[in-house]
Amino acid sequence: MLNLIWLLLMVSGIVVAAINGQVEAVTQAALGAARSAVEICLDLIGIMALWLGIMKIAEKAGVISSLARLLKPFLRRLFPSVPPEHPAMGAIILNLSANMLGLGNAATPFGLKAMQELQQLNHGDKSEATEAMCTFMALNTSCITLIPATIIGIRLSFSSSNPTEIVGACIFATSCAMVIAVSLDYWFRIRKHWRRKG
Repeated sequence: MLNLIWLLLMVSGIVVAAINGQVEAVTQAALGAARSAVEICLDLIGIMALWLGIMKIAEKAGVISSLARLLKPFLRRLFPSVPPEHPAMGAIILNLSANMLGLGNAATPFGLKAMQELQQLNHGDKSEATEAMCTFMALNTSCITLIPATIIGIRLSFSSSNPTEIVGACIFATSCAMVIAVSLDYWFRIRKHWRRKG
């Protein structure tokens, strides 16, 4: 569906440009946007390498394991069906840590690993997501971001005078998103159990 929407947007833009005799403007805009995209990606490589390196150092120094101990009581309540020492819990913690640092690209492999481990705990219909999988998806997509490294990097590449001014707003917005996502996940879980009993 999304591909169809993008196709309709592009075709309608080209048709409107052709009607107005501005087809060369579309070509120039497309080439300019492609050049800008490559420049932004190159700028982000350094920032991503820096934060991934910091995360690796934090992992080796035991900061991630300390964060894991800190998050364990919270995660145990969110994932009651996952044993505390199961590898899924470690992958979930690493995914959330990367998301908190604003490293969505680094969080993706940990998220995939967490889903694989959670699938091994799925003793029911393998084609249906478990409650733990749904909770993890809610957390992964709405996780609080303490340091929005990618956004800061993009603002730096566009020569922002204060690229870090977004931090406060980002923490507030992602905190609200996470509270709402976790609350809705809990509500749907309770509702499902009520339906089963009824």
